[in-house]
Amino acid sequence: MEEYNRIKIQHICSNICSGGTPKSTIAEYYGGNIPWLNTKEINFCRIYGTEKTITDKGLNNSSAKWIPTDSVIVAMYGATAGKTAIAKIPLTTNQACCNLTIDSAKADYRFVYYALCNDYAYLASLANGGAQQNLNAQQIKEFEIPFPSLEEQKRIADILSSLDSKIELNRRINDNFAECPERA
Repeated sequence: MEEYNRIKIQHICSNICSGGTPKSTIAEYYGGNIPWLNTKEINFCRIYGTEKTITDKGLNNSSAKWIPTDSVIVAMYGATAGKTAIAKIPLTTNQACCNLTIDSAKADYRFVYYALCNDYAYLASLANGGAQQNLNAQQIKEFEIPFPSLEEQKRIADILSSLDSKIELNRRINDNFAECPERA
């Protein structure tokens, strides 16, 4: 297997930030049309929708911020620490998400996602704390991943992404079969 140089995540991102949570006691902050991602939804997947939404008021009165499509999201807290996902829609996240906007001139976001998935056990092992094991944004910024040429990154990501797309399609087909009543 070919050995690649390694690079810190912070050197291939145009932006790295966490999200925020609107105050949960203010009902008018929730139920709007802005997708808001919770870390329990991060499970080595592509995110096309979120369980919860927030309103413009919720966005404007919290530290939540818009995260662009194709950002790589890393869960930082608790049982999901180190798990990753790819935002396939613009969305907002809670503060337990480290949101990586990958500089496309330096790296392929899909490759970064797969590299983080591959190194999940090691990344998760860096989590520390008392009752709840947490990662912090600095640990993620300094985390190193393999760094082949951009052309090689795209070649690898194309193959893995194609497999993921087929798996997603099979899941959707299976879900549709499960919803159909039995035929006599």
